[in-house]
Amino acid sequence: MEGELLTTATQIWPDTKGHFGPYGGRYVPETLVAPLEELERAYEEARRDPNFQRELDSLLKNFAGRPTPLQFASRLTEHLGGPRIYIKREDLLHTGAHKINNCLGQGLLAVRMGKRRVIAETGAGQHGVATATVAARLGLACVVYMGTEDMERQRLNVFRMRLLGAEVVGVNSGSRTLKDAINEAMRDWVTNVRTTHYLLGSVLGAHPYPAMVRDFQRVIGVEARAQILEAEGHLPDLLVACVGGGSNAIGLFHAFLDDPNVKLLGVEAGGRGTTLGEHAARLAAAAGYSGARPGVLQGTYSYVLQTPDGQIAATHSVSAGLDYPAIGPEHAWLADRHRAEYTAVSDDAAVAAARTLARMEGIIPALESAHALAELIVRAPKMPRDSVVILNLSGRGDKDMEILARYL
Repeated sequence: MEGELLTTATQIWPDTKGHFGPYGGRYVPETLVAPLEELERAYEEARRDPNFQRELDSLLKNFAGRPTPLQFASRLTEHLGGPRIYIKREDLLHTGAHKINNCLGQGLLAVRMGKRRVIAETGAGQHGVATATVAARLGLACVVYMGTEDMERQRLNVFRMRLLGAEVVGVNSGSRTLKDAINEAMRDWVTNVRTTHYLLGSVLGAHPYPAMVRDFQRVIGVEARAQILEAEGHLPDLLVACVGGGSNAIGLFHAFLDDPNVKLLGVEAGGRGTTLGEHAARLAAAAGYSGARPGVLQGTYSYVLQTPDGQIAATHSVSAGLDYPAIGPEHAWLADRHRAEYTAVSDDAAVAAARTLARMEGIIPALESAHALAELIVRAPKMPRDSVVILNLSGRGDKDMEILARYL
């Protein structure tokens, strides 16, 4: 069954209604159906337009800084005594994370649709910074919604967004984190659909967002595949990436989905413990994390952390970018079909991993990316020395200095 799925992956993910198996779809108020259909049509036309792709490629190269290096981590490899470890350096992109890949694509779409205002949600602030940056580059008005809890954790990014000309709106409802910021952004969009494009930051939300964001992030895996073949002469044995909504992970994984010998590992936020409310792990049930089951949240059907009576559960993570109660529908489908494995690591392990990478390779990772590294640190010594791993370093750690300073 798995082989059959892999050979037809590009045909069925997603189907014409935006479903990845049972997951995905479009669960929105009637007022948003028309703008989502408009966006779907515009994206399908843009995908087929060579001029759109040329403009996007030019911006990715000359503005964002692609291609990013695939660095052999020689000292980390020696330190762990396991496989040869390569790091995909998305942290070297303009604005400091992979988020700008998607923002440039959607920014060009907004211009194409005649929308002169973009809105966005952000947790760690990296998507907000990337959106504000692209809006400034393309001459668009920009509003970013951010939970006040995240604004406190990520004050540097709040200042960066405002310096770039964006209006940052604090959201003080609910848990005051990413989920609540998305709620406010969707309310804004309902009110201003004629003039505004909602530049959603991950592989979440209603169709076509999960597939569209994935496609704009596929450049990570396409580059990594070519780079590892040049460096090693063969494909890697394992890909590792952190998973919040899941855009950096699916961006790396997608170019390897039809290669069954390449294992895919997504690492979620294990937070302070395995009980509901102490973590943000949706697919890591095998590791003992509780509370996730399929449900609808913010436009899509996927695994969602819920209380026994169906209320959206509180979450926790030291990293604001992983602190979300649902996961992208394509990841849910990959987990169900056992094409990808998902686990979680604790706050403490992620912070320790960030320090290890800083001292071994001279790279300070974002705390989100440090979760992926923490799991690799555990697994690498048990792997054959002739195996090859690619770790996606989705962002740099400048934004997390205050958190790391308090923690350490």
